[in-house]
Amino acid sequence: MQVPVTVLNASTKRETGKKAQFANIAAAKAVADIIRTTLGPRSMLKMLLDPNGGIVLTNDGHAILREIDVSHPAAKSMIQLSRTQDEEVGDGTTSVIILAGEMLQMAEPFLEKNIHPTVIVRGFARALEDSVKLIDQLAFPIDTENRQQMLNVVNSCIGTKFTHRFGTLMAELALDAVRTVTVDLGGGAKEIDIKNYAKVEKIPGGTIEDCRVLKGVMFNKDVVVPGRMRRRIANPRILLLDCPLEYKKGENQTNVELTKEEDWAALLKQEEEQIQRQCEQILAFKPDVVITEKGLSDLAAHYLTKSGVSAIRRLRKTDNNRIARACGATIVNRTDEIRDSDIGTGAGLFEVVKIGDEFFTFIVDCQAPKACTVLLRGATKDILNEVERNLTDAMGVARNICLDPRLVPGGGACEMAISHGLAERAATVEGVEQWPYKAVGVAMEVIPRTLAQNCGANVIRTLTKLRAKHAESPGCSWGIDGETGEVKDMKELGVWEPYQVKAQTIKTAIESAQMLLRIDDIVSGLSKKDRGGAPGPRGGAPDVEDHDNVDSERMLAE
Repeated sequence: MQVPVTVLNASTKRETGKKAQFANIAAAKAVADIIRTTLGPRSMLKMLLDPNGGIVLTNDGHAILREIDVSHPAAKSMIQLSRTQDEEVGDGTTSVIILAGEMLQMAEPFLEKNIHPTVIVRGFARALEDSVKLIDQLAFPIDTENRQQMLNVVNSCIGTKFTHRFGTLMAELALDAVRTVTVDLGGGAKEIDIKNYAKVEKIPGGTIEDCRVLKGVMFNKDVVVPGRMRRRIANPRILLLDCPLEYKKGENQTNVELTKEEDWAALLKQEEEQIQRQCEQILAFKPDVVITEKGLSDLAAHYLTKSGVSAIRRLRKTDNNRIARACGATIVNRTDEIRDSDIGTGAGLFEVVKIGDEFFTFIVDCQAPKACTVLLRGATKDILNEVERNLTDAMGVARNICLDPRLVPGGGACEMAISHGLAERAATVEGVEQWPYKAVGVAMEVIPRTLAQNCGANVIRTLTKLRAKHAESPGCSWGIDGETGEVKDMKELGVWEPYQVKAQTIKTAIESAQMLLRIDDIVSGLSKKDRGGAPGPRGGAPDVEDHDNVDSERMLAE
């Protein structure tokens, strides 16, 4: 007689086979249902309360899922999808979750009929290849130099957001910011780093109409000696440093033993001479503004003030990099290595302005700024946070179009065309794979269906009309008008989406559905390393910061 052997720990929970697959599908559907109503111009808002009592009001799919805490591993995987989509293309975060949830829902009947997940995955993979080909046929180029066309596209992508009531303001801000930070690398290649070089500064107060893109940068700092240093300099010579302008301290703990009183005076004199030497090396290049990331002592401030130089200390590294790009300066690591070419002369104005209770430094009117600051004004912090989320999406869309200037019709027209195309091609697929292949086409209809639902239209009648339009002329641009729920031609309506966003959405959704279908065993239980030590912020391991995940924007107060 064989004795059953227990391999796993008693506290470990395990789900295998179909039970695990159905649990994954149920989790994915639950996540998709949370944000289903946030798709389209008639989308609903979600109010989220965090444990500290803070409120988030948004209809941005990624922002909602980022705040939600889930325990099921498949649900966590779905939430990762929206993060991937947001990092890659910055838009389509809601669509990708809805589409992935629908793909898995379509796979459920096949699993019930005992079709092997590998067969379903093969059918999905083949459908993905054909979907990408169909999108390529629908795509057409756009002239990125035509500002009006670009504004129309960005507007149609963020028309579903809170800020669409302010007209084209967000689209114009996003377009100006992206144009500013675009660097032409030659050979048709471009570098558009909006994450590092297009900083969004939110200042409560004023109206939304006061938002603007600065031809340069701004940051929340005042000069070191407010009463005596100049707060406004036209055409300044700017020197950026990455070294402290204060007494050099020993690398380790240093003890000095003095026997004579004169030695103490000599030691102090030595420190003063070192500061004086550093200041003389700086002043030899006649800068108007000196900005350092490290400390600046009172003595150094005295020498700089005497020579009429304004100084700012303890600036963030990221802000210093933006200033360097905006005014053409080079960040210097030692004062004895300064060269004339390191001085930035590209800025038109250095000015410190008091807004509300705080001082902000503006380095603006730059000749060729390759970095910028987007200044956002609004009534409350909640509104400003939502405006920032919308602006980030808009900048992502503008960046995608500049990198890949191709468009596809929006309003579910693209998905409907793919659905019709896959239904026609399904006859050429042999064997059982034909059913999952067809199912991908049916799942694509979830986007126009959700748009119609969110408008309160008659879903069955509207979708039947739309199917008929695509059957009459395959590859047409008919879709759902997100405002009224009626079937309209997207070309006439002017609703377009970037090719890159649409392709990424479909690839991510289908590939994630394939991955989740391949899971046939879920083992959940504490491992040894999780048991020891104090629990972290969410009951797991302690939250340890290593060098890779340190937030460069977070900094100690001065």
